[in-house]
Amino acid sequence: MATDLVRLRRLRAAKDAMDRDWSSPLDLATLAAHAGYSPYHFVRAFHAAYGQTPMQYLSRRRVERAEDLLRTADLSITEICHVVGFSSLGSFSSLFKKQTGLTPTAYRELHLRRGAALVPGCYALLWAGGFPHAPTAEQRNPEEAP
Repeated sequence: MATDLVRLRRLRAAKDAMDRDWSSPLDLATLAAHAGYSPYHFVRAFHAAYGQTPMQYLSRRRVERAEDLLRTADLSITEICHVVGFSSLGSFSSLFKKQTGLTPTAYRELHLRRGAALVPGCYALLWAGGFPHAPTAEQRNPEEAP
């Protein structure tokens, strides 16, 4: 029993990292390190606990975030694709359709017809954490870092 709780706590640490850092580039080795497992053992343990692989879970979370942005933000679909952590518009679009049953364009049009107002893209990017790979102030000006 205690072993199961320790295992779930470790897997939850990786799941929390995916929930928190969904827009960042996350690979299997990084996620496995959060749980303290080898990548292959992590995939098996995560699947046993949550019924899907870690990358399936991360992709699902990213599509959910994209749904939010498509309903609310005046950003292009390509911008949304990159903000939520996808590098390929084709992969994003096909996964989005598989998960929601609609293309990103159709999804947005459906919600706009319902009277949704779009937030300007600059505000949406601030809300979404900005550009996920933008350098920090310390990276831009290392001599000014504390």
